[in-house]
Amino acid sequence: MIELGVNIDHVATVRQARRTYEPDPVIAAALAEQGGADGITFHLREDRRHIQERDVEVLMQTVTVKTNLEIACTDEVVAIACRVKPTWALLVPESREEVTTEGGLNVVDDKGRIRDAIEKLKAEGILTSLFIDPDLEQVQASADLGVDAVELHTGPYALARGAQQTQELDRLKAAGKKTSELGMRLHAGHGLNYANVRPVAAIENMIELNIGHSIVSRAVMVGMRDAVAEMRRILDLVG
Repeated sequence: MIELGVNIDHVATVRQARRTYEPDPVIAAALAEQGGADGITFHLREDRRHIQERDVEVLMQTVTVKTNLEIACTDEVVAIACRVKPTWALLVPESREEVTTEGGLNVVDDKGRIRDAIEKLKAEGILTSLFIDPDLEQVQASADLGVDAVELHTGPYALARGAQQTQELDRLKAAGKKTSELGMRLHAGHGLNYANVRPVAAIENMIELNIGHSIVSRAVMVGMRDAVAEMRRILDLVG
């Protein structure tokens, strides 16, 4: 069965638009669990544009499934992760100007900084994952650093159409095959929705998908529990 991680960042985005207390991503996480989420993902950005440190603290006390904390390779947020000890730490690139994460980590050219973060996290017993583009060199570089998993960036696949989407899916399949051969867990995410998720879920050895914007958008219409349950049903038909 494909594991479903639900990213609740965009619930916090709505809250922060008014700098108020609702909607609360902690409540959203609880409802996502009731809908069948296997994990809760949240991104503590350097600029705190959505998830706040308070959210991290309370989520770590209340989430009963696995937690997946997305962070950049900076001393401040790595130190927070080491203190709160999520199940997983997903290292991602981060730019103050971007609306959302725009690409994968360049592990090939930035091994030193990433290695330092991984060593600190592993010392605290935290499983580590790297968000990378579906590139064979990046997969190999990730394996060289000894991470537990890679999360393949599915954004280009999600945006593509027709033959180009097939090409992007083939890239994901090739990167996924190499990931498994090198002994790492295979995860994927970014831009996946109710219409395009099945081919990615069907990639051989796919273990986990992390989905946020689509589920939160659907939740505005039908509620978080039902939105997650709907995605859970789709994945169960695949895996």
